[in-house]
Amino acid sequence: MSFSIRLTEDERKLADSYARLHSLTLAEAFKSALFDRIEEEYDIALADRAYTEYVKDNEKSRPIEELWEELGL
Repeated sequence: MSFSIRLTEDERKLADSYARLHSLTLAEAFKSALFDRIEEEYDIALADRAYTEYVKDNEKSRPIEELWEELGL
């Protein structure tokens, strides 16, 4: 699948510069940026869901030192 994106001259220069900096083609740079963003948003959604469950279950955090003591560290 292919598609086109309209960029201003300044946007094109910035995108080209980024791609060259990372030794990527412009297409690879856009593809990488898109999938990085999707992954970040997915991770945020999972974290939000886990935190909501943590709060709902009345979980409590504790100092890391307690864990270390339990593990004999």
